[in-house]
Amino acid sequence: MNNIKTSFSVKDLENLSGIKAHTIRIWEKRYSIFSPDRNENNIRSYNSDDLLKLLNITFLNNFGYKISKISSLSNEEMNKLVKQIYSDKNSSSLAISSFKYAMFNFDSKLFHDTFQQLSGTKSFEEIFYEVFIPLLDEIGVLWQTATVRPIHEHFISSLIKQKLYTEIESVQKKHDDDFNKVFVLYLPLNEIHELGLIFINYLLLNKGFHTVYLGESVPMEDLSDMKLYFDQVHFVTYFTVQPHPEEVDNYLATFYETILKNTEHKLHVLGKQINYASQKQDKIAFYSEIQSLFLDL
Repeated sequence: MNNIKTSFSVKDLENLSGIKAHTIRIWEKRYSIFSPDRNENNIRSYNSDDLLKLLNITFLNNFGYKISKISSLSNEEMNKLVKQIYSDKNSSSLAISSFKYAMFNFDSKLFHDTFQQLSGTKSFEEIFYEVFIPLLDEIGVLWQTATVRPIHEHFISSLIKQKLYTEIESVQKKHDDDFNKVFVLYLPLNEIHELGLIFINYLLLNKGFHTVYLGESVPMEDLSDMKLYFDQVHFVTYFTVQPHPEEVDNYLATFYETILKNTEHKLHVLGKQINYASQKQDKIAFYSEIQSLFLDL
């Protein structure tokens, strides 16, 4: 375990564990489960060890253990009990907690150890759908509540990317590309959130399709060059924060006119910004989740 300590407010603990701040204060007072530092204004401050303990308490509490019983356990006994309860059925929940703790302590070893344990019972697709996607959704909420900083998000994202690239390299060695369907994966200009797109690239490659991965922040005019190489292209993109809500319709209309019109090409769009598309476009499809995209291919 590294020695990096991150300071958390009681509200941070609530956001990270799902346990209300009021309940945490009651547990602290009644059962002495924490001994937080206090500043001159008597405001509590918790460290990463407190966070780990609360995540374990939350896990046990969710499986029916009463706080009165949990509070009587030492940290070692609590960790042992968590491991005893661990099974394939609840491994996703525990792994998400471990990944969050690894993120806040910049603990890459814990990340890799947790992933390795998951890999013993789950496929990579299952890990991504059941663990990584919920984890990233939680990080999005934590970002909105100012609980996480950019360095935390970048750290955990880079580790997930490492796993994706390893899996992509593995499947590329196994399959010959099917050029009957060509997929060009890109993110619009100034969009940098590419984890979902990388995962789609992995899934497509695993099914034997030919992909052209262009990555983040690609100008639309550059995409027009794809028409010089392929007769039918399935463009796949993610609108996470770009285009801005008021620009979504214009982006899609321009894409249709410059790339899709009078061609066999199609555009497949995912991401929360699709909610701002006010009208349907010919040759453009929207998907609320990755599974829906693959049902349509």
